[in-house]
Amino acid sequence: MDDSISGDARLALDLALTVRHDGNGGVADDLTAPAGLTAWVRDHPGLLPDAPAYVADDRALSEVRELRAAVRALFARAVRPGEPSPADAARLLPVPEAVERLNTVAARVPTVPVLSWADGADPVVRQEPPDGRTELTATLAHAVLAFLAGPERQRLRACHAPRCVRYFIKEHPRQEWCRPSCGNRARVARHHARHRTSA
Repeated sequence: MDDSISGDARLALDLALTVRHDGNGGVADDLTAPAGLTAWVRDHPGLLPDAPAYVADDRALSEVRELRAAVRALFARAVRPGEPSPADAARLLPVPEAVERLNTVAARVPTVPVLSWADGADPVVRQEPPDGRTELTATLAHAVLAFLAGPERQRLRACHAPRCVRYFIKEHPRQEWCRPSCGNRARVARHHARHRTSA
């Protein structure tokens, strides 16, 4: 993975990637139960101060799924004029609704800039809640806002390899697919299509 991808971009992308190809021609959703959200948060230890001990409930799951729907709708807009992920094409939220949902969730916990400057390092400014209080969906929404308003958004693409439903950040100029395995599937599909039409 490209180290030049910011933490906000990585978090926003990871949230969108909880919808993925299931390996059998369908779409899998990693967030269908609170246990899935619990595992996802624990796999992102910097997300919340208590991420290793986090336990999701039905309400948190519903809120994150609603936020993810807005994120995927906005990702579909960000990749225009390219096509959105095939998982989203038929069920995207209208963009104004997605923007409103994202802004509403982000407003749940305001942040202030906080400067850190360790010896021998460059200064870093992070956005943190003024009272130290964090909230999962607001934290995610802040990361998505930073990503969508930042320069990395220009590198966002939807992978159109057969059966893939992922978004990815283009890491080099010739990259067309999210992973090498997707490139292989696309090449095999093109090969079979050429041989079918020539036979």
